[in-house]
Amino acid sequence: MSPLRRQLPSDFREHLDRRDIIASGDDTASVTMRAILCGCALSALIAIGVPYGSMLIQGTRMGLSSATPAAFFLFFVLLLSLHLGLGALKRVWAFGNGELLTIFVMMTVATAIPTRGVVGMLLPMITGTFYYASPENRWAELIHPHLNAWVVVADPEAISAFYEGQGPGAHIPWNAWALPLASWLLFYAAFYLTLISLMGILRRQWVDNERLAYPLAQVPLAMIEGKTSQLLKPFFRNYIMWVGLAIPFVIGSFETLHHYFPAMPSPTMQTQIALFRDSITLRIGVNFLMLGFAYLIGTQLSFSLWLFYLLHALEDGLLHSLQLHHTEDLGEWSSAGIGHQMMGAFVVFVGYGLWTARAHLLEVWRQTLRPGGESREMASYRFYVSGLFAGATIMTLWLWQSGLHLWIAAFVVFSALCILVALARIVAEVGTPTITPSMVPGGFTVSALGVPALGAKGLVALGYTFVWIGDLLVFMTAPLANGMRLGSELRGNRRRLLWGMAAAMLISLVVSTWYTLHLAYTHGAVNLHAQYFSGFAYNPSTFAIQKLLHPTGPDGTGWLWTGGGALLMGALILARNHWAWWPLHPIGFAASMGWVMDQIWFSILLAWLIKTLALRFGGASLYRKTVPFFLGLALGQIVVGGCWLLIDALTGTVGNRLRVY
Repeated sequence: MSPLRRQLPSDFREHLDRRDIIASGDDTASVTMRAILCGCALSALIAIGVPYGSMLIQGTRMGLSSATPAAFFLFFVLLLSLHLGLGALKRVWAFGNGELLTIFVMMTVATAIPTRGVVGMLLPMITGTFYYASPENRWAELIHPHLNAWVVVADPEAISAFYEGQGPGAHIPWNAWALPLASWLLFYAAFYLTLISLMGILRRQWVDNERLAYPLAQVPLAMIEGKTSQLLKPFFRNYIMWVGLAIPFVIGSFETLHHYFPAMPSPTMQTQIALFRDSITLRIGVNFLMLGFAYLIGTQLSFSLWLFYLLHALEDGLLHSLQLHHTEDLGEWSSAGIGHQMMGAFVVFVGYGLWTARAHLLEVWRQTLRPGGESREMASYRFYVSGLFAGATIMTLWLWQSGLHLWIAAFVVFSALCILVALARIVAEVGTPTITPSMVPGGFTVSALGVPALGAKGLVALGYTFVWIGDLLVFMTAPLANGMRLGSELRGNRRRLLWGMAAAMLISLVVSTWYTLHLAYTHGAVNLHAQYFSGFAYNPSTFAIQKLLHPTGPDGTGWLWTGGGALLMGALILARNHWAWWPLHPIGFAASMGWVMDQIWFSILLAWLIKTLALRFGGASLYRKTVPFFLGLALGQIVVGGCWLLIDALTGTVGNRLRVY
């Protein structure tokens, strides 16, 4: 077991061991064709429903989180509707636990694509450089000569109609979109193959050897736990869970009703405290989603998360007050100084994780090279290793052809995979609904290597990496990691689950791209979502033009910040490994600099305080009894958002939005 996972409290070990109950007591824990077909249908529904709710209804954004709230909501509805209905007609028609897990996993990966995950970034970014070009910004002069026709859409009429709309019955000019969409489909196929392979290789290490908590996976596991003969699962018979669910549901309902009836008071769950002459702001508020998930992790880990966040805020405030903060402009989604520090911490964090897993990785390599008969395990590892090398190679070559030097393309791919593995590990161990880095490969590359190494064409190509590794409010490794964890519960041929996930990804990508194009050509993209089509559309060219007009070399200060983050992360790991009394978990430092932590740190503190008191005065018994309440809290925040989104769609109400991350 990894030193990072030592000294788990007894109650927490028992909670982790509950994952074996379902597989050992269920003879239907397998993947079936019926489950895959149902998952495909629901993935198509998500591919249409998520952009419809986000862009037309402009309500609760059920795809705006790596926790994939649309999947949780539809799973909740499925268990209380179709599953019960089929079972009422004939018991054997009800879904088995393996089928339910398959459907849920397919929905999670499908949810990570339609808006912020892929399509909401891709379509505006590959068109915005032409639509928003002007004599003032000089994009036509400095950016357009370096663009490839297979990377962007260049047809002026197609772009104009896309942003301004043509009304009902509008025709999508596929001839203008076919080549760039096909090339990006190839890239995403390689990208997702790489991520699936990475998560597949690490699954056994994280699930069986280190036994990470996977708080997000605990909710669907709890929802299906019980005998298959029980149509209404014990989870839904537990009144404590319903009490927990009712709290965010009632509070969220009052908030949404205020939109319908402004005279009705709306509860305020958040306030702010300004410190250091207003240089930093601490947000004090309750996020029920995080409160519920954080209750499932160890108290030492939750303590480290909120403490390191406060230390990070203190550091940031002092640096701004003393005017010592790093001012390098690295474009959207990259913060100089703190972002460099986080990148250094991530490199050490991932490197140490791989070192800890060296015995497992060596076994994977042996299984891959072993001659003779091919067991399921050997076949899986051969697929994952081959997929990792093939996917990463295709990504690198694609970026090279887009304009980056080959070695810089490899550097970008390495940086991206390092960030995504670190984020997936944080989600798997901490259960944050989402976590965003303070540095992305585009900003890190231009800071670390400098503009002269990139050249004009390379700099423009680097700007388009924002499409797939820019915002990262939604990233695919989170649902993949949780999906692999849930797949551990399945019996039989688990490779079917991989095919189901691949099918869900393809369906979601194709259907959501078509539907978003349909909405844009009908209503005009600028009328659908201002942030996507009037904000993100600028980012690749804005990033490139700023550096072309003000070129900089490799930033030495940035490297110092990166090295400082790496050294501090290494020191924290050494302290935890060598001092039994050491109270801080290194992952708290790695996660503390993520943007979304300012939204959730106080909820983590509350969860830590409540769990500490429960263990102190009631022991493991009281903790186990209270777990359903906190699972209900987390689920309730998603259910209330989904229910009111459906109500808004039926009533035609626009702009009624609840936060679900």
